[in-house]
Amino acid sequence: MNEKVKKNVKILLGDPKKAIIKLAIPIMIGGMVQTLYNFVDGIWVAGLGQSSLAAVGLFMPFMMILSSLAMGIGVGGSSAISRAIGARDKKRAGNIGDHTIIMGVIIGLITGFSMLPFLNNIFLSMGATPETAELATAYGTIIILGTPFTFLSSLGSAILRGEGDTKRAMYVMIISSVMNMFLDPIFIYILKMGVVGAAVATVISIIFSAVIIMYWLIWKKDTYVQLRLRYFHHDWDITKEIFRVGLPSSLAQISMAFTMVILNTIVLMAGGDYGMAIFSGGWRIVMLAIVPLMGIAASVTSVTGAAYGARNIKNLKTAYIYAVKIGTLIGLITGIFLGIFAPQFTYLFTYSQGSSHLAPGIIQFLRFVVFYFPGVAGGMLTSAMFRGIGKGTYSLIQTILRTLVMQVIFTYLLGIVFDLGLPGIWLGLVLANWTASIGAFLWGRATIEKIIKEWKERESNST
Repeated sequence: MNEKVKKNVKILLGDPKKAIIKLAIPIMIGGMVQTLYNFVDGIWVAGLGQSSLAAVGLFMPFMMILSSLAMGIGVGGSSAISRAIGARDKKRAGNIGDHTIIMGVIIGLITGFSMLPFLNNIFLSMGATPETAELATAYGTIIILGTPFTFLSSLGSAILRGEGDTKRAMYVMIISSVMNMFLDPIFIYILKMGVVGAAVATVISIIFSAVIIMYWLIWKKDTYVQLRLRYFHHDWDITKEIFRVGLPSSLAQISMAFTMVILNTIVLMAGGDYGMAIFSGGWRIVMLAIVPLMGIAASVTSVTGAAYGARNIKNLKTAYIYAVKIGTLIGLITGIFLGIFAPQFTYLFTYSQGSSHLAPGIIQFLRFVVFYFPGVAGGMLTSAMFRGIGKGTYSLIQTILRTLVMQVIFTYLLGIVFDLGLPGIWLGLVLANWTASIGAFLWGRATIEKIIKEWKERESNST
C-alpha cells in the first residue's frame, strides 16, 4: 500500500469530524463546477426572455432522468472497479469498465430516444403554452441527440474515480464548464440560434469532455483501467454487480426527476409560463447554494461506511450527529446570505428587457426558500448515512417520501387546493422539506441506536 493510500485510509478511520471536512472540500469543488455548468446556461438563456427560461426549466427533469441513469450505472461500475483493484485483478477491472460504458450508452440511447416523439405533447399536457412547448422540444431534442456523449463523459469520469484518479475527472469538468460559458453567448446571440444554441453549446462541451476521457482510457493507456471495447464479452455476474449497487442510487435520483415534472405541472397550474420561468431561475440558484451540503453528504457516506465496516460505534454516531449539526449551521448561513442578496442573485436571470418583469417573483421565491436551507441537512445527511451503512433501500424510501410524497402533497394543497398560488407552492416546499427532514433524522438516530444495541448483544454473547 503506497503512502497516499495509507494517508487516505488513516483519514477515513481517524477523527470522524476531521474526515468529514477533509473529504467534503474536494467534492464541493467538483460539485460546484458541475452545478455551475447548468447555472451559466440559465443566465444566458434568461436574456432571451420568459418563454425561453421556462422552456429550459420544463426540460430539466427529463435531463435529470438521463443524468440519474448515467450516475447510477457509473456508481455501480466505479464501486465494482474499486473492489477489483483491491483484489489486484486488473483484467476484471478493465472488463467492468467495458460493461459500464457499453451498458450505459445502450440504456442512455434507448431512454433518450424513446422520449423524442412525445416531448411536445408532454409539455403541452403539463400546461405549457404552444410557444414554450415548442422551444422546450427544440432544446430537448438537441440534448437528447447528444446522449451517447453525455453517458460516455459521465461513465468515463466514474471509471477514473473508481481507480482513485479524481483529479483528471475534475479537470475535465472544469474545462468543459468553462468551454460552455464561452460557447453559450456565441451560439445563443452571435449566431442567433436562441435556446437551441444553448443546447448546441452544452452538447459540444460534453462531446469535448467525452473525447478526452475516452482518449485516456482507450488510447493513451496511462490509466489502471484499460478499455478494450472491441474484445467485449458479456458477463452476467459483472452486470448484476454493477446494477446491485447502482440501481437504488438511480431510482432515488429518478424519483426526484419525476417530482420535478409534477412540481413543474403544479407551478404551471398556478402561474403559467410566468411561474415556470420564476421556478426555473430560482431553483438554479437553490441548486448552486446547496452544493456545500451535497459535498458533506458524499463525505458522510464514506466516513460512516468506514466506521460501520470497522464496527466503530463511537465514530459512526459521532460522524452522523456532527454532520447534521454542521450541515444545519451551513444551511442557516446559506439561507441568511441568500435572503440578504436575493436581488443581486435575481439580476443574473432578469438582466434583459424580456425577463426583467420576473425580478419580483424570483426575489419572493428566494425569500421563501431562506427557510428551506436549514431543514435540508436532516434529510440529506440521513440518506447519506443510510448509503454508508449499506441501507440503500432506507435511503431510497426516505428520498421518495420527501420528494414524490410530501413535496407534491404540500405544494398541491397550499398552491392549488387552498388557492394560495405561487407563494403557497414555495411555502409547501419549505414545510415538506422540514417535515421530511425531522422524520428522517429521528429514523436515522433510531437506526444507529438499533445497530449499537445489536453490536453490544453480539459482543456479550461472544464472551
